Amino acid sequence: MKILYAVQGTGNGHLSRAIDVIPCLQQHGEVDILVSGTQGDLPLPFPVKYKVKGLSFIFGKKGGVALWKTFTKANLRKLVKSIHQLPIDEYDLVINDFEPVSAWACHLKGKPCIALSHQAAVLDESFPLPDNNDKMGRLILKNYAPATTKYGFHFAGNGETIFTPVIRQQLRKQRITNEGHYTVYLPSYDDKALIKRLSKYKDVTWDVFSKHNSKKMVYKNITIRPVNNILFTESMASSAGVLCGAGFETPAEALHLGKKLLVIPMKNQYEQQLNAAALKAMGVPVIKSLKSKYEPVINDWLLNGQVIPVNYPDNTQKIVDMVVQKHALLVAK
Repeated sequence: MKILYAVQGTGNGHLSRAIDVIPCLQQHGEVDILVSGTQGDLPLPFPVKYKVKGLSFIFGKKGGVALWKTFTKANLRKLVKSIHQLPIDEYDLVINDFEPVSAWACHLKGKPCIALSHQAAVLDESFPLPDNNDKMGRLILKNYAPATTKYGFHFAGNGETIFTPVIRQQLRKQRITNEGHYTVYLPSYDDKALIKRLSKYKDVTWDVFSKHNSKKMVYKNITIRPVNNILFTESMASSAGVLCGAGFETPAEALHLGKKLLVIPMKNQYEQQLNAAALKAMGVPVIKSLKSKYEPVINDWLLNGQVIPVNYPDNTQKIVDMVVQKHALLVAK
């Protein structure tokens, strides 16, 4: 069987999950990999056959997606060309992790596209909505990567079409300690803003991983490091808590490690608003920004924050087997 596995390359969450999903897919046949997007920092340890620009959301520096920069950097002509040039008919199965080029190529040719992603779950009616329902954001999320069948990962699964998060093996094998520092990953804030806000908590050691700096820098009680998968994993596993955006993989990993968690959803990013609503329902504190008015919440979290218990078993191979076998039978028919 020839399988195309298409992965969204904006951010590191999709790529992180792919590291565990790809070997599971390879148990079922020849797997070609497509990655689209421009904002990822995590290299895949597998050959990537198709690397395309796709359609990326560009992180800003003040807590949100830079909408204007996202628009100006979008080359729609090139996107359409990539969609039409992708030899989608060569594949028996297309498995898609929120990747628009392969999804629209399948859509235009009437070929099945199997979504296996967090986004496939996040719009499910069983999960809470944010206070401000962003109709445009919802429309974009719904149509960004169309699929004929959807299987999703979320903070809580139903066991049928929505599953608990894929926790990478590297993290599952990590020794868990508490060395007292707090790990920070807020890619939509620049280093200057983080130093200004976090330096107010003088008795706290902050270990910040930055998309905006290429070398290590220390400012009083704050260490700024470039994004590094190994160091980030070690930092989280040995932390007292994790402060991060309301993406999916990092909060899920922090919960799995038994770390207290505080999240700040990215502005102009509806998926993160949905994630934040789901996390809040679980008991995770959520704030809108690092502005001074949220200092009492951050202080309370630092002093009294609680670990939210979760159970995220290692079911990745079982899930992939089920998806591939079910749809391989449909292809055979």
